[in-house]
Amino acid sequence: MLSERELERYDRQIMFFGIEGQEKLKRAKVAVVGVGGLGSPVAYYLAAAGVGTILLIDEQTPELSNLNRQILHWEEDIGKNPKPISAKWKLERFNSDIRIETFVGRLTEENIHKVLKGVNVIVDCLDNFETRYILDDYAHEVGVPLVHGAVEGLYGQVTTIIPGKTRRLREIFPKVKKKDKFPILGATAGVIASIQVAEVVKLITGYGSPLANKLLIVDLANNAYEIIDL
Repeated sequence: MLSERELERYDRQIMFFGIEGQEKLKRAKVAVVGVGGLGSPVAYYLAAAGVGTILLIDEQTPELSNLNRQILHWEEDIGKNPKPISAKWKLERFNSDIRIETFVGRLTEENIHKVLKGVNVIVDCLDNFETRYILDDYAHEVGVPLVHGAVEGLYGQVTTIIPGKTRRLREIFPKVKKKDKFPILGATAGVIASIQVAEVVKLITGYGSPLANKLLIVDLANNAYEIIDL
């Protein structure tokens, strides 16, 4: 049941997917894996949309070089608060009607079932495919949708993995070279993260069509967008 405060706060959303859709968001639990360049705007917009419980997962502490894109972390967090804790403090003050949970650490095959228990949607905001494959395996094992996003420079990609209906992340990206450091503009992360959040909202409310078996490629350098059928 939505309160009068929530009905007013989410009025512009309720106009297109209704009170029932907003209540579905309120009941949902979404995991944001990686609270960096993608994870920061993803968490912000999930909180803005009224997702009832947001689980933030990361093992790192903010660094100065993160701040061109990781908008949930401020100068005062550098070298002090782990990213999930840094983000939790801001998000709770941004929307006091939702619940923010945190896990400070790295997801592994050994702990993923415990950490992600009860999650309805997983958002991949990682920067490595080693952990992405672990997410992919878990998503298919328990039947939870996984929204994948990745960025580099002025380029990005998004696809939504729905177990039993779409190809696995491992199948789409079977061989990926590991990169320890790559260029990135904060605005690129913001664009891709916004698309990821739209995918999450569509999955939860049933409004619209997710990028299932479709890979969206975004080229901001040339203002080009392409959808590849998988």
